[in-house]
Amino acid sequence: MARGHQKIQSQQKAQEKAAKMKKQQGHGLSDQMKAAQKALVFSCAVCKSQMPDPKTYKQHFENKHPKSELPAELKEI
Repeated sequence: MARGHQKIQSQQKAQEKAAKMKKQQGHGLSDQMKAAQKALVFSCAVCKSQMPDPKTYKQHFENKHPKSELPAELKEI
């Protein structure tokens, strides 16, 4: 059992560890997955694949579906 100065150091170390764990708790895998899913705004009309921006969507469409006609929202870009 710790006494005196060692006890105080042990308490401080435990407190710091608890604070660190509490801070990391908000950055779990499920939170990251939710944020990533929220960033995927555009959905391909043919294969229903999701993309984050119109430029990527256009590249995807030109590479994966060359025989299909470009959707109206990509013709503007």
